[in-house]
Amino acid sequence: MDRRRGAASGRTAPRRAEQARPPAPDWLIEQGLGGRAPVYVHVGDCHMAGKRSRGVTQDQARQALYEQVDACPHCRPDTELGVLDH
Repeated sequence: MDRRRGAASGRTAPRRAEQARPPAPDWLIEQGLGGRAPVYVHVGDCHMAGKRSRGVTQDQARQALYEQVDACPHCRPDTELGVLDH
């Protein structure tokens, strides 16, 4: 009986860890090498966002596009944000 109880609690541990994670950001800005100038704005769940990405607010993402940071050609945050001519 103890083995079954232990096995059952082991299955719920990953679920608890998953629930404890903060929600993914809605928008990302990817920094250049060495933390240099931003290179791309991404939608939060973009598969092309690199490890140098950080979560930002919608206003920060929109401002970056207005400041000529490129929109990711895969997730098209400029379309999502309504910033087509930046």
